[in-house]
Amino acid sequence: MPPPPNLFLGLELAVDQLRATLVDESLELVGVECVDFDSELAEYQTQGGIFTTPGEAYTTPVEMWIKGLDIILEKVSRNYDIARVKCIGGSAQHALVWWKSTTVPSLSSLDPHVPLVQHLSAAHFSLPNTPIAQDVSSHSQALTVEALVGGPDHMAARVGTASHPSILSAQILRVRETWPQEVYARTGRVQLASAFLGSLVAGKWLPMAEAEACASGMWSHTTGTWDEGILDFVGGSREDGRRVRGWLGDVDVGGGARRGGNVSRYLVERYGFDAETGVIPFTSDALAAYLSLAPGPSDAVVQFGPVDSLLAPAAHYLPTRLYSLYPHPAQDPGEKRRYIAVLTSRNADVPRALVRDMYTKSWSAFDRLVAIVPPGGSIGLDDKLFAFWHLQPDSHPFAHTKGIYRFETGIKVTEFRDLRANPRCLLESQVLSLRVKYARMRSTGVLASASPTPSLPATAHGAHAAALLAKSQAVSSIPTRSATHRPPPPVSAALGLAFDPYDAAPLPTRILATGAAANFPAMANLVCDVFNAPVFLPTSQLASASVGGAPHRNAPSAGCPGRAAVGSAYAARWVWGRERERELRERGAGGGAGAAGSGSFEDEVRRLWTKRWNSTGGSPMRASVYQGGSGTSTPYTRGGLPQRAPNALLEEDEEGDEDAMDARERERQMYGSRSGSGSASPGIIGSASGSAYGGYESPVHGGGTPTYEAPSYGGLTPSSSGGSLMSTSSSAMSVSTAYTSPDLAASLGGLLSPLSANGNGGNGSSTPTLGSGLIGANGTALAGTPTTPTPLTPVVPMATGDNELQAGLAKVAEPDADAFLAYAAIVPEYCRLEGMVVKGIV
Repeated sequence: MPPPPNLFLGLELAVDQLRATLVDESLELVGVECVDFDSELAEYQTQGGIFTTPGEAYTTPVEMWIKGLDIILEKVSRNYDIARVKCIGGSAQHALVWWKSTTVPSLSSLDPHVPLVQHLSAAHFSLPNTPIAQDVSSHSQALTVEALVGGPDHMAARVGTASHPSILSAQILRVRETWPQEVYARTGRVQLASAFLGSLVAGKWLPMAEAEACASGMWSHTTGTWDEGILDFVGGSREDGRRVRGWLGDVDVGGGARRGGNVSRYLVERYGFDAETGVIPFTSDALAAYLSLAPGPSDAVVQFGPVDSLLAPAAHYLPTRLYSLYPHPAQDPGEKRRYIAVLTSRNADVPRALVRDMYTKSWSAFDRLVAIVPPGGSIGLDDKLFAFWHLQPDSHPFAHTKGIYRFETGIKVTEFRDLRANPRCLLESQVLSLRVKYARMRSTGVLASASPTPSLPATAHGAHAAALLAKSQAVSSIPTRSATHRPPPPVSAALGLAFDPYDAAPLPTRILATGAAANFPAMANLVCDVFNAPVFLPTSQLASASVGGAPHRNAPSAGCPGRAAVGSAYAARWVWGRERERELRERGAGGGAGAAGSGSFEDEVRRLWTKRWNSTGGSPMRASVYQGGSGTSTPYTRGGLPQRAPNALLEEDEEGDEDAMDARERERQMYGSRSGSGSASPGIIGSASGSAYGGYESPVHGGGTPTYEAPSYGGLTPSSSGGSLMSTSSSAMSVSTAYTSPDLAASLGGLLSPLSANGNGGNGSSTPTLGSGLIGANGTALAGTPTTPTPLTPVVPMATGDNELQAGLAKVAEPDADAFLAYAAIVPEYCRLEGMVVKGIV
């Protein structure tokens, strides 16, 4: 009998949950556990895992994280053989933990008979409630740091990123300037949440990874040291700057290829871990989710959430103010240095939730309203509508931009004449912003798919650093392509752009999307059309959206893994494989069957995917712990939405409720085991029966339930949503739970009240109040609108090829050349209006 497989644990400290994912040596999903902060730790009284306070501050209790770690490890040890775990990886949201200097405990000597939260209570932290990534209360301090350095170009050249409210330098400066002096004086150590979580698991102080240090706004990747000038300014003096340097500790520049230690004695004795279980450096949740997808050189990863992000592989260290640049969190020190370029937008879930409540009554209606409104909000070519929703201050170039701006025929208006255009114009603005930023970023030559450009070594300094600054300034300020690219075509120069909006060649070949907004068919199709690239979603996310009943929520449904936890488990497996290969070489045994390859992290992950795919006869990866069986997949196709006239009134479609399957049949469809009948082309979702994500074994009925082929309603596979719907309230507070986003009333800074009453700014056409439901073109509520919103029907997978299917991906949108050209024609005017908004001349 073969020995039981080794397991690898990935932890994810998200805003609203603490998640754990277990995979085996072939990266197959084995187990999932989570702790929901709001429901399971209700004594902390958080909403979406956070507190909202005036002044755009969003905080979370650190003690809640520690108690959550106790609970989740108890769940994992109770439900799985935890002694088989060989390595542990982890990730966390971007947040700081402020330890007191007088009570910093010895993590290696904790009593295993006492819960961790009793050892490390709120009394151990100088800031018991710490700011999180959504916090923008330190925006003024971020601008101060940037101005001190010499502007966004100099800032990016020195520390790899332009300033923004989440950087550590701004947050530390804000505590020193605004909090009582004793808070700053009693601090003895400052840790990022990722290093904090890793330290608790390892039982010793783990240094932050270099990718995390580059997000601090104080680390110089070119010199491999902390920037003393910024440290001195943040601390207030040279002496205090050295003190801040001591708080931050050392940085792990090893690339994440080696373990940082073993699991703590406390966890071994309390939960039953093997004492030799390794702990690798923990990283940020965004980078860990990126690792879970193992993107190729020409792919782009789009993560929707409270902060929208686009991540792309970068082959060269060429920092500019246009993007943030981080070292790859999983690479061997001996291989060529690789990086990840990141574009972000803070105005993401919050504006989407606000527009949902202002103009519709449900996410289902929101999605269909976007679908029936033509691109640009109008059929005509010269009367397109544009909207820019900047409810929170953002990084360059929107550091000084705040407000809601709408344009008709190039003229600023307080409200669109056709109110139904607002949802579509919002999503178009968000996606076009990422598309324009990506094109500008690619023109620098930084991306892996771009032409090679000489890059500076990690130890460059002096004259090299000066040359780097000059190059980054030139790239950021001159509106032309990099010299390593062909000259821009005449149309680009005529339009005054640094790129040709009609040229699809520089754009990503695939979009790998995650986050709740990607579950919306309208959003998936919009991203596909704007980027002219197919859109793929993880099958685990599709399963979560279909089975969990809440596709509009970022948190995965029960039994479905979080992407950052998956990426952390993959990284743990990669490090363990490399260690095993070295041991075999030292013993002269050569590489074994499970030994790591000699390529990059992505190469090794793809090798393991292919190996699992071949050994299982082409069986898709498990998308949920409730999934059972193996074999080919079910035919799922995406039909078009019903065509309606552009000026038609949008009404709630009640036929779906009349024709929908009853609750029992829908449950059996969701969990029915996949049969082996039917045939399909190898690697294509296209067999005659089963589930797109594999069969789901019902936890209620057990195995052996019949298989149902999902019928098509109106060209779309019906949603399997059966959970409770989020109620829509007339208050702004209710919107914060839609995407686990912050409190809108606090974040809008006074914009919400006048907007709800009289449009943008209190004058002009009337805008419906929050929760007013569906509206007609004249702003009046539609007759016959149901009071109970219908569920959102999430995206459904299309035919998907071998390469994606074995990676646990499913295609949800296919590009259309005509749609791409239609949006390409909009890009010049979008850029012109965006420039006016940034310059404050509207």
